[in-house]
Amino acid sequence: MKKAKVVYDEDDLMQSFRCGQERAFAHLFDKYYKSLCYFANPITLDSQQAEDIVSECFFKLWANKENFDTLQNVKAFLYISCRNACINYLRNLKRRNTAQELYLSQLELSEENILYQIIEAEVLQALSDEIENLPDKCREVFKMLYIDNMKTDEIAAILGISVKTVRGHKARAIELLKTQLLKKGVSMALLLSFLFLIDQVRT
Repeated sequence: MKKAKVVYDEDDLMQSFRCGQERAFAHLFDKYYKSLCYFANPITLDSQQAEDIVSECFFKLWANKENFDTLQNVKAFLYISCRNACINYLRNLKRRNTAQELYLSQLELSEENILYQIIEAEVLQALSDEIENLPDKCREVFKMLYIDNMKTDEIAAILGISVKTVRGHKARAIELLKTQLLKKGVSMALLLSFLFLIDQVRT
C-alpha cells in the first residue's frame, strides 16, 4: 500500500528538518532537486555531472541542517552551492567549448543572469508535469520544439504534417500550459518568464 504523503507547513517542515527527520529532508529534496538539475544541466552540458553536483549540494544541506530557519534560506543555499560547484567544474575542465566559456564568464560576473537562470529552472520544473498531461500531438510537437530544440519545418517533415499544423499544435500546447500553470498557483512573474522562454523557441 502506498504511503500517504506528509503535508507540512513551513515552520513544521523546518523544525523537522533541523531535528534530522529524513522525511523532511526528502520533502525538500523533492521540492528542489528537479529545478536544480535544470539549473546545472545547461552549464555543465553533462546531465550526469549536473545530477552529481546537485546531489552533493543536498549532502551539504543535510550536513548543515541545524543552520536553516526558513525555506528561503534552504533555497538560497542550494542555488548558491550549485552555482559555485558549477563554476568550479567549468574552471577545472581542461577543454571548454564556447557555450561553457560563456556560462563561466556569466556565472562569475553577472548576478542578474544567475537570477534569470534560477527563474528559468523553476519554470521548467513547474512545466515538466504539465507537459506530460498535454494531448499526444501537442506534447510531441512541444517537446520537439522546446526540449529537442528542433525547427518547425524539421518537425513538419518528421511528422508528415504541415508547418501550419505544427504551429497550431504549439499554440494549443502553450494555451493549455498557461491555463494549468495559473490553476496551480504559479505566480504571474513565473508565467511571464515561461512566455518569454517560449518566445525563444525556434520557429
